[in-house]
Amino acid sequence: MQVMDALGDPVRRRLVELLADGSRPAGDLAAAVGVEFGISQPAASRHLRVLREAGLLTAEADGTRRLYAVRPEALDEVQAWLGGVRRFWDQRLDALGTEVARGRRERGAAGPATAGDRDGDGKGQAR
Repeated sequence: MQVMDALGDPVRRRLVELLADGSRPAGDLAAAVGVEFGISQPAASRHLRVLREAGLLTAEADGTRRLYAVRPEALDEVQAWLGGVRRFWDQRLDALGTEVARGRRERGAAGPATAGDRDGDGKGQAR
């Protein structure tokens, strides 16, 4: 399973979020998502396995416990995808910001709007 596919499930995304601060035992993770999503411990374990097989998590034996941790380099694929999407939106949001600023300047040059002039057309009527 690919990284993006593995992160398509809200339970798995939450598991990754829970591991953002460092490694945690499988039991703690299962209990946390069990409460939030109403799933059993075996179901949580299956989600952890999917994340591990996708390369997002590592699992290390610690006595009878299994400690899971995020592999930060596995998130590079997600970051690359987001970079492309962000570049697309940044240009459009910058253009929108320019238009908003232009509208404010034009409205300021025409004088302040009155309380009844919500649309700034000087007629004093709200639409």
